[in-house]
Amino acid sequence: MLKTVKKHTLSIISLFLMLSLFVVGCSNTSETNTKEMEKGSEKVVTIGYQKNCPLVILKSLQTLEKRLEQEGFQVEWKEFQAGPALVEALNAGSIDFGRTGDSPPIFAQAADAPFVYVAAGFSKFQGSGILVPKNSDIKTLADLKGKTIGFAKGSSSHYLLVKALEKGGLRYDEITPAFLQPGDARVAFEQGNIDAWVVWDPFAADTELNSDATMLVNGDGLTSDRDFFIANKAFAKDHMEILDIIIEEVQASSEWANTHHDELVTMLAPLLKIDEESIRRAVERREYGVDPLTTEIMEEQQQKADTFYELEIIPKKVTVQEAMLD
Repeated sequence: MLKTVKKHTLSIISLFLMLSLFVVGCSNTSETNTKEMEKGSEKVVTIGYQKNCPLVILKSLQTLEKRLEQEGFQVEWKEFQAGPALVEALNAGSIDFGRTGDSPPIFAQAADAPFVYVAAGFSKFQGSGILVPKNSDIKTLADLKGKTIGFAKGSSSHYLLVKALEKGGLRYDEITPAFLQPGDARVAFEQGNIDAWVVWDPFAADTELNSDATMLVNGDGLTSDRDFFIANKAFAKDHMEILDIIIEEVQASSEWANTHHDELVTMLAPLLKIDEESIRRAVERREYGVDPLTTEIMEEQQQKADTFYELEIIPKKVTVQEAMLD
């Protein structure tokens, strides 16, 4: 028995020594490789964007690449179809920075994602609203009672609809929701399978001009419908100066967009595969720009979070202030 124990003990010690040598060797190799990478290549900031967002303008102008090159950083762009997928990538660490609408960050915080708010975009309420067919019998918000309304669940349109129903003296359970992403909702709207559609530009402008629709109400007095610029929490902690540069360049590209509508329309139409007339309507009723995270802006974001919790769309209450950049 004693010989067996000694034999096992020697085997364990031998194995430990072998592992120690292996780890030391790997550590040295890893350290060498890391130094070689730092010496031989630039650092990279990965930015998530959607085709219909201010970051696609910045990407097209290519001014950020020139600015960050001076800081030893390359820029890598990753495209996403929707905000929730972008936030998920931010959570996983596959992107460092991105932009979404106002609702995906609330869902991310409810899921304990490690992100921070960096800045807000200007309000774009004029291009978000409730569309109805031009020959519809829906003339007022009160007329939405009993109607089937399409919108993306948990989106800025979801919140806009809730506030519009309140203004019209209706409860949320007095309409029939149809949870549809813009592409599917457009088909349902044109085929008459939904009575109204809550959506944002450029889809709203395109439908108004090409699908015989009219906007019953926009977001005026209901919601600001802002963009939010967000970052991975670990990246933000280590690279505040890089985030400052990105926001500065977003603002500069926004100022360009506000004063170069013709060039902007020409830029966006092929990217979004929407006709130039619709794109022009969308850009002319929107002002691009960056706002700091004021108390007023974050209070409105908190109201949205509270509304989603009350509607049982998110599983727990969240305090948006806890996700603000320190």
